[in-house]
Amino acid sequence: MVNEMKIGKIELDAFAALAPMAGVADISFRTLCRGFGAAYTVGEMVSAKGIQMKDKKSDELLLLDDAEHPSGIQLFGDDPEVMAHAAVHALQYHPEFIDINMGCPAPKVTKGGAGSSLMRNPSLAGEIVKAVTQTVDIPVSVKIRAGWDKEHINAVQMALIAEKNGAFAVTVHGRTRDQMYSPPVNLDIIREVKKSVSIPVIGNGDIADVKSAAQMYEETGCDFIMVGRGALGRPWLFSQINAYLTDGTILPDPPVTERMMILLRHAQDICKRNGEKHGICEVRKHALWYTKGLHGAARYRRELSTLQSLEELQQYTFLIAKENT
Repeated sequence: MVNEMKIGKIELDAFAALAPMAGVADISFRTLCRGFGAAYTVGEMVSAKGIQMKDKKSDELLLLDDAEHPSGIQLFGDDPEVMAHAAVHALQYHPEFIDINMGCPAPKVTKGGAGSSLMRNPSLAGEIVKAVTQTVDIPVSVKIRAGWDKEHINAVQMALIAEKNGAFAVTVHGRTRDQMYSPPVNLDIIREVKKSVSIPVIGNGDIADVKSAAQMYEETGCDFIMVGRGALGRPWLFSQINAYLTDGTILPDPPVTERMMILLRHAQDICKRNGEKHGICEVRKHALWYTKGLHGAARYRRELSTLQSLEELQQYTFLIAKENT
């Protein structure tokens, strides 16, 4: 398989990108996934209003690590002018592109008219895309869902609006806002979008292994794919996808001992960036994902959910590796 996807003039050297997952895809996880072969990363979504109000947390979310490039910054909001201002502000962090979130289903986002709520307001969505693309000098992409609910499936309309207003690509999560993250993703709507626009279409949803990655490409005709929850606790998935789509090679999951070493390295980076006291709280959720499917996983989840230090994690990883070899 040959990959022809580009971000501006940047040719991508792999087949899948890491999705922007709020509260999960932080700078440590993004950098780790990039090291395992993610073609590019997208930061956690950032509130345009937060940036306008000079919120410290918003600026922290804009930070990108040198090792994760090419990378994008994702913004959400419902005001074209505020979104354009936020995009200009984000340029100082040197992203390769800006991504506009029109797919987040979280009530705290949609109640404010942003995220997937924009699927119900195509004209405003177009104004936002136009305002951002005309204000910044780097590529702008848009992330959408299939629609708001089953009565309002309008991904094709939204993609055409994004294209008309200057977006270089559109990412389609094949579920409506009402469906959140289940049932199975609708590949048909992604295929319809691909047939309707001339800009690259990135397929997203339910990519959890090499077969589902290949299926997304084959059944939708999309130009690229984006992996989200499937990479949690499994950053090596990108290496597996790259190998399989390059020549059909099926790489096995790393042995448990190596998986625990990756977890420990991941945890150390989180704590280095955030301080151990705060960082270990973030580590807990990742630790649960790394142990999913292992013998004794239920017990590990109970114990790891109360982690207090990196030293304690190191002891657990040694125990887990010993019990699963």
